[in-house]
Amino acid sequence: MNVGATASQRTRGIEESTVFAVLLALSFSHFLNDMIQSLISAAYPILKTSLDLNFTQIGLITLTFQLTASLLQPLVGLYTDRYPKPYSLAIGMGFTLIGLILLSRAGNFPAVLVAAGLVGVGSAVFHPESSRVARLASGGRHGLAQSLFQVGGNAGGAIGPLLAAFIVVPRGQSSIAWFSIAALLAIGVLFNVGRWYRSHLSARPVIMTAAANDGRMKGRHLLQGRTGVSGRYGEQPGQVFVSRAIGLDATTRGDVRHERPQERLRRFERNDLIAPL
Repeated sequence: MNVGATASQRTRGIEESTVFAVLLALSFSHFLNDMIQSLISAAYPILKTSLDLNFTQIGLITLTFQLTASLLQPLVGLYTDRYPKPYSLAIGMGFTLIGLILLSRAGNFPAVLVAAGLVGVGSAVFHPESSRVARLASGGRHGLAQSLFQVGGNAGGAIGPLLAAFIVVPRGQSSIAWFSIAALLAIGVLFNVGRWYRSHLSARPVIMTAAANDGRMKGRHLLQGRTGVSGRYGEQPGQVFVSRAIGLDATTRGDVRHERPQERLRRFERNDLIAPL
């Protein structure tokens, strides 16, 4: 119990010292991610001219990007709910990096579709996992965490077209590769976020075990009549708690009253109940 309490205090101290660092890192990464996403639509005039695309092909590029960026998100979230992947954020940004480089070198329409799909996959991996990490790093202030996270994305989506106007339009399609610097920067930031996420996941079972053991210890005190709980219906101290915890009403409490303390304790632990203070 002391070991668990020490681990809990150590992890709590780590979370308090890194919570805003993690939130700001996620907000900055969201800024970079959405800035890169906005480049695709901002580069449509350049792609249309350089590759002689028609409006149907431009629409298919948008469809490909939206299918991968939006519809894949629930599937990614469903998978990572069951199997958390701390470094999936950095890996997802790696897909975005590859998509950017391919988009800057694409010489035909199918290559542009593949590039747009890769950028969409990176976005699909980024959003559900980063939202989860932001909640974990919030310290209970979920509204503040989500707000900081959203500010970065909105700012990135707004500034992306401006950067495309100043960089991509004057210099052509190949200049899209310059934005790979932003993707590399995001990979570095998200790798450090993944390290924090992994340490959080590894410390969680220790804390939960310590909390469960602490709860059962308190339950033992209650069951042995060591608290000042006043009984009703002729119950001894501690039996009121057992009756309520197991979900027995007044008509069935007699079964509990006539059980030995050891039997009540086994019933308590079998239901995995944690006693309140």
